[in-house]
Amino acid sequence: MDKPMDIGIGLPSTIPGAGPERILGWAVAAEERGFSTLAAIDRLVYGNTEPLVTLGAVAAVTRGIRLMTSILLVPFRVNAALVAKQAATVNHLSGGRLVLGMAVGGYEDDYAASGVPFAGRGARFDAMLDEMTRVWAGERRGTAGAIGPAPGLGRSRIVFGGGSERTFARIARWGSGWIAGSRGVGSFRRGAEGVRRAWEAAGRDGTPRLMAQPYFALGPRARQNAEAFLGDHYATEGAASIEQVVASSLTSPAAIQDAVAAYAEAGCDELLLFPCDPDPEQVGLLAEALRA
Repeated sequence: MDKPMDIGIGLPSTIPGAGPERILGWAVAAEERGFSTLAAIDRLVYGNTEPLVTLGAVAAVTRGIRLMTSILLVPFRVNAALVAKQAATVNHLSGGRLVLGMAVGGYEDDYAASGVPFAGRGARFDAMLDEMTRVWAGERRGTAGAIGPAPGLGRSRIVFGGGSERTFARIARWGSGWIAGSRGVGSFRRGAEGVRRAWEAAGRDGTPRLMAQPYFALGPRARQNAEAFLGDHYATEGAASIEQVVASSLTSPAAIQDAVAAYAEAGCDELLLFPCDPDPEQVGLLAEALRA
């Protein structure tokens, strides 16, 4: 019998104005409801909280649920050794619960605000990945030795987002899996095929872990909340992109049930459902929709 698909949930830390009570209350409720993972999305020029800092706080109020950056935009952070230490610290303080999802990111304003060129970010990312891997392997760096804490962040704990062949090659070289975006199950299927091809071409054993992160909202204002948040969050991408991501959002129990079935049939190993409404009651509504 095939292993059932895991169901994780995104934190409302992406939604501007979500305060600590809502973010941390959401985390506690998600663990109590049995979700597999708590995940955090990254942006710099936006009203979200920083993902690694957020997961560090969440680690203090949870005990067993996985914590995931889904995804951390790495190249504008520049200092690979510092990023490696920050991720290792979250993993250490959470008792080894971090899954580090990473990508290059596609928002030029994030790079401009960092004083980092947008061009060449892919090559910079590859160089940073090589550096982080050496840090996590315990390479000696100075009088005191290696950069700590001991990370526990081997290849099995690294996943990547993105849809290019270069992304798929990174997965095969450095990681264990892929996180699809929020553009529907058809987009997931196409990307998953590319990931599998790259995995096989690299001679990797086993299979890559395949994930996706659709958006959801439930309750009487579900559609309005999805349109308002996604229209704001994706404003920089233009009207066509907003329309696509809004159309792919899940705003009823039936839509969630259909999506779970479709992603499972497409070979998804874990579905990470990201909120458009920061009210912690959404956690209970989602759990109820999944049981229906």
